[in-house]
Amino acid sequence: LTGYDLSMEDIRNFRQLHGKTPGHPEYGLTPGVEATTGPLGQGLAMAVGMALAERLLSREFNREGFPLVDHHTYVFMGDGCLMEGLSHEAASLAGVLGLGKLIAFWDNNETSIDGPVRPWFADNTPARFAAYGWHVLPGLDGHDAAGLKRAIAKARRVTDRPSLLCCRTIIGQGAPAKAGSSSCHGAPLGAAEIAAARKILGWHFPPFEIPADIRAAWDARKRGARAEKRWQDLFAAYAAAYPCLAAEYNRRVLNGDLPADWEKPLAEYMAALQKEGRLEASRVSSRKILDLLGPALPELVGGAADLTASVGTRWENCPAVTRDNPGGRHIFYGVREFCMGAVMNGLALHGGVIPYGGTFLVFADYAKAAIRLTALMKRRVIWLLSHDSLQVGEDGPTHQPVEQLAMLRLTPGLHVWRPCDAVETAAAWQAAIARVAGPSCLILSRQNLPTLPRGEGALAGILRGGYILREGKAGPEVILIATGSETLLALQAAETLEKRGRSARVVSMPCAELFAEQDPAWKEQVLPHTARARVAIEASAADWWYKFVGSDGGVVGMTTFGESGPGKPVYEYFGFTVDAVLNQVKDACLRCGI
Repeated sequence: LTGYDLSMEDIRNFRQLHGKTPGHPEYGLTPGVEATTGPLGQGLAMAVGMALAERLLSREFNREGFPLVDHHTYVFMGDGCLMEGLSHEAASLAGVLGLGKLIAFWDNNETSIDGPVRPWFADNTPARFAAYGWHVLPGLDGHDAAGLKRAIAKARRVTDRPSLLCCRTIIGQGAPAKAGSSSCHGAPLGAAEIAAARKILGWHFPPFEIPADIRAAWDARKRGARAEKRWQDLFAAYAAAYPCLAAEYNRRVLNGDLPADWEKPLAEYMAALQKEGRLEASRVSSRKILDLLGPALPELVGGAADLTASVGTRWENCPAVTRDNPGGRHIFYGVREFCMGAVMNGLALHGGVIPYGGTFLVFADYAKAAIRLTALMKRRVIWLLSHDSLQVGEDGPTHQPVEQLAMLRLTPGLHVWRPCDAVETAAAWQAAIARVAGPSCLILSRQNLPTLPRGEGALAGILRGGYILREGKAGPEVILIATGSETLLALQAAETLEKRGRSARVVSMPCAELFAEQDPAWKEQVLPHTARARVAIEASAADWWYKFVGSDGGVVGMTTFGESGPGKPVYEYFGFTVDAVLNQVKDACLRCGI
């Protein structure tokens, strides 16, 4: 009806395999769908991100007489969406930022899957949103189209805060026996109820047939073409008046391209880092890389969940995004990890910006649902997840990540980088920015990491996810695979093995997902199938690594939660020592008969 490439036959194929109309809307599959929704509350938070992107870009590109970026963001949400804790996080942030072009419709039918919601959802929602700083229009009839049109016009006139339209509705209206009940939520009405509903609604047309007058009323293609022509004329005049801004808008917003040779300064920086031999935590390395990237890539918009300094998400002199400064580049999300992830998804979906956000690795648990949706939608979102291991120490097992790396790595389409030094951290940033069709997580350390020795060819190998960092004197009799701070431990163990007559190769595996995408020849070169005596070393869940070491290999990893204490003693207590690695190598060699 609206001109998208979606036919009535596609509607007939609702929820069928390989159809365009899945059980929940999917971005990139169904034409016209702007975001994958279904996990309740995430639609609202993504809408906040879209409205924020509109405001950031309008501030950057609009000029007097040229409202190039000028649109509202609308979101529909039900009672269930408002029960989710994410709705509080997102609504609070939208209110404090004063996102005046965000308009939300609350479909208040007082029914969820378990039935009438009053026993478990009796919030005063209008008062709640008013307390967040929203403009609230209560008591609307959600079935009164003319009344809703007037309410939308009123909401659009309020520009200093988001608006909530409280729309009372009846679920399944028109179905005589099931209207107002949870049985309308996802199940077919049944033949008898459908027939009765058609009679009540006065709908006498064959199934899937749309009357000509209704089809014509819905057809907005000519009106849309006129609006598009007006915008194109505006942009042509804008390009004549502001050619540099127009070229930048074309690059970033319309085409989604990166600047030419943007990665060249980063490659030079990596080479300089390798020569310098820096000793620093990778979270510090990451922040220094942002000093280089932030001014050079205006599309980078970052933020943190109340951990800006701890994670290192704000480059020097980076302006903050606030209600009074809508043109900033760093967002203070507050303690709202889930909200941050979903808002970043909205920013990425809108386009024109590359969002990144930071928190501690252990708190990826709070954000997992948003990270999963990013991967499902294949959008470029970058996570900076610091304090990556047991060496967090005194904060204890609540803050020592053990299972989070495996959780992230098991998410399809997500690239997880755990760099071993400043050089690999720079490479991880380069790969994450260059990766258009998927999210990346950069796992960063609080503990200092030395710059490890590597040959020139190894620099290119980093960008393949896994590479030979150190070769044994007689080829790969034993292979040690490591990431992050454990890569130094692998090198130390390899040196000891060489002294004892064992030739040991060290493979740095900063991004196993990227390594898995390489051609078979590269993977065989790095991990030859004939070299079965393999040991993986990582201060994380051990089980995940058996895919690389096989049944003959061993893993120096974690099978329990951590303990509270100074970082180094805790690290050693759980077996991250040269002796523990050597014991695993000994056992692997025995199993392999060498």
